[in-house]
Amino acid sequence: MNMLTGLFDFKQKVDYKTEILAGLTVAMTMMPESLSFAILAGFPPLAGLYAAFIMGLVTAIFGGRPGLISGGAGAVVVVLIALMKSNGLEYVFAAVALAGVFQIIVGLFKLGKFIRLVPQPVMYGFVNGLAVIIFMAQLEQFKTVVNGQPTWLSGNPLLIMGGLVALTIAIVLIFPKITKAVPPSLVAIIVVFLLVLVFHIDTRTVKDIASVSGGFPPFHIPQVPLNLEMLKVIFPYALIMAAVGLTEGLLTLNLVDEITATKGNPNRESLAEGAANILNGFFYGMGGCPMIAQTFVNLNAGARARLSGIVASLTILMVVLFAAPIIERVPMAALTGVMIMVAIGTFEWASFRIINKMPKQDIFVGILVAAITVYLHNLALAVLIGVIISALVFAWESAKRIRARKHIDENGVKHYQIYGPLFFGSVAGFNEKFDVMGDPAEVIVDFKDSRVADMSGIDALNKLTERYAKSGKKLNLLNLSDDCKLMLKNAADVIEVNILER
Repeated sequence: MNMLTGLFDFKQKVDYKTEILAGLTVAMTMMPESLSFAILAGFPPLAGLYAAFIMGLVTAIFGGRPGLISGGAGAVVVVLIALMKSNGLEYVFAAVALAGVFQIIVGLFKLGKFIRLVPQPVMYGFVNGLAVIIFMAQLEQFKTVVNGQPTWLSGNPLLIMGGLVALTIAIVLIFPKITKAVPPSLVAIIVVFLLVLVFHIDTRTVKDIASVSGGFPPFHIPQVPLNLEMLKVIFPYALIMAAVGLTEGLLTLNLVDEITATKGNPNRESLAEGAANILNGFFYGMGGCPMIAQTFVNLNAGARARLSGIVASLTILMVVLFAAPIIERVPMAALTGVMIMVAIGTFEWASFRIINKMPKQDIFVGILVAAITVYLHNLALAVLIGVIISALVFAWESAKRIRARKHIDENGVKHYQIYGPLFFGSVAGFNEKFDVMGDPAEVIVDFKDSRVADMSGIDALNKLTERYAKSGKKLNLLNLSDDCKLMLKNAADVIEVNILER
């Protein structure tokens, strides 16, 4: 048992019952979602389940933190739809494997730490956008296809679907008040399943999405030409898929860190996610990444160790191999109710409570990220835009903080004591502080309470020195930081300044 504990990185006592029940619940909610996204993209349905099994098992054992659930996620599958339509399934598998290579490179070079650069408003927007996506996806279960067109349910089918979903939600809300020994989501799924089975209620089941029966994931080398043309085709898809997967994965890891008050390892998660996607490419899986909805199902069920993720992935495999006839009869209403509750639990309601206390630019960023996430389903783009806007706002605010205190000493030397960072955004404000024509013959600029941050700042110092020199005056720089002195030394061939040492 000690060896097992070390392998799975359990750092606390494991509640095996809770972990196993949580894993079963996660598997039940993951299967229809993976099937749906596989069908949406035009993949074989089993490619979704194989991805859920492979991603779930590899990342549960070797991933960056316990409690995180990975599977065949729609966020990365959406990226591959165009490739599937233009070049077919074999190119998709090649792109998935290449995306895994990119993700491993990120892990090896320890670039996962840059997730810290994502500001809190971006996190709020990301989470709230995902919650809306999860909720909106459940509304599709209230539709049926008539003459090839999706149409809203009506009459008895609508009443039955709505009633079963409402029952599921009621059980999820009420059951924890009775006991917390069993995950309420699992109880709700079982109760609704038995109710439909015993009373022969006519409602949509998992089988209406696709068959989940099959064999073990087969080893399959993608049948694509090994040449530069093929690489040019799959490269952009693989790069975007890797970026989207890592973005969603590392942000989800951050959220789990906050919920559990523990620290995950983003670089290890990147390595595990990459390895799993390479296996997907060679074992008929559509690819995937960490799934925020299933992760919340897992955490809400009380799981905190790696065992739940392992149980979930192995359950999916067992269903494919042996239990498909049973699972195919599970009502979609039960799974829809569970996922609606996940969407409600995922939404950061706290963002509404503090919205009056947030700066206007943070509110704008949060809403924008959420909107891009919902309307474009492009998580990487949403986060990237949010980070860029936040960085520009920060640069603008920092640029306004540059100021100077001035005085002339007993020797007639004028001193400029600079406050605030000197960088590309504050150069204009910095230059406005100086009165070159009116200053005495010698001037000292003191950077004790400032820092020259980039080459734009260095260039500003060079040009200011030239302006004083043309006026027959001498400009001296005092208390420069060591890194600034190094930048000046490296640029000595084109920049000439006078540095005072005290």
